[in-house]
Amino acid sequence: MSNIVPAPVARQPWMMLFPLFALIGFGALVLTSAAAGNFEAYAQSHLIRFAIFIVMAVVISRFGRDVVGLLAYPAYIAILLLVIAVEIVGQVGGGSQRWLELGPIRIQPSELMKPAVVLALAQYYGSLPVGMVPTWRALMPAAAIILLPMAFVLLQPDLGTSLAIAFGGFVVLFLAGLPLRWFVLSGIAAIALAPVAFFVGLQDYQQKRVLTFLDPENDPLGDGYQITQSKIAIGSGGMFGKGFNEGSQSHLNYLPEPHTDFVFATMAEEWGFAGGLFTIGAFGLILFWGLKVAKASTDRFAKLLAAGMTATIFFYVAINLLMVMGFAPVVGIPLPFISHGGSSMMTNMICIGVLMMVHRWNQKSPRTGLILS
Repeated sequence: MSNIVPAPVARQPWMMLFPLFALIGFGALVLTSAAAGNFEAYAQSHLIRFAIFIVMAVVISRFGRDVVGLLAYPAYIAILLLVIAVEIVGQVGGGSQRWLELGPIRIQPSELMKPAVVLALAQYYGSLPVGMVPTWRALMPAAAIILLPMAFVLLQPDLGTSLAIAFGGFVVLFLAGLPLRWFVLSGIAAIALAPVAFFVGLQDYQQKRVLTFLDPENDPLGDGYQITQSKIAIGSGGMFGKGFNEGSQSHLNYLPEPHTDFVFATMAEEWGFAGGLFTIGAFGLILFWGLKVAKASTDRFAKLLAAGMTATIFFYVAINLLMVMGFAPVVGIPLPFISHGGSSMMTNMICIGVLMMVHRWNQKSPRTGLILS
């Protein structure tokens, strides 16, 4: 087989690339249907963005260990400054101030903060002496790396992104070797402070989202409309769906945001349980590959970096699926590689690029742990 397939081709992570391309192609079909058969509306830009970001991921994958370590903190600081800049000169959209206009480019810096926090924490704990990891003194800088961007993102306000930043950061902290009792105590404290956070920390519309999640049927034509219609769309798809471009919920405008946050409901109505199983299976292969990359890493920095990036992708997938099925509040988290949106695709492709980079490091030094440029 090695004589038939060129070595550079054989070395590519096909276990991840095949399901990734499958999700992108399937997403283009779903987005075409969400636009009532209009390919140019959403699907065309979806494919163009992917073509650009897959090149970006390949470029990232060529970075060496020393270069990445050198850039970790400057990249984090630069993105944190962009997040702060949003509060000063950011553009308002949908009632929130989350975007920066840089000429023809419109970016959401808080999206970039998710992989940046993972990178900074991986570098911090990767260079920290093992004996210092389970100490309060070492925890303080790590906590600042997570809490600083979270505070500014919550001001935008963007609860979903702040939770994603926290999740990726906490995964790195846990795998770095912090005592389990710290996480248990943090969980107890979070539960105790939840009422205060609800009444003081959340905006009115965010409180309504939580209450709607707890009882969506209480206001089916108001705040509960989105999730009620999403459940109807998913349930009406049955085993094999209504067929491509035949979804009544999205085509008759019953389903809000059928091409972004609720794209899974659009897909499930037309492709049914089989389509949902295909989508979840493809994501499962990508996440399983990410965990394999982390497990294969003998360098602590690489292991934490790969695990954190995999956790970031997992958060997107898990929260979006739970959200559209009514098991989590609506927090505006798109479905990776299927939803229409440039910022979320860029973030997830950065994660893919970093995983490809660590995969390359593992191939070059599988036993010694020596990372070559």
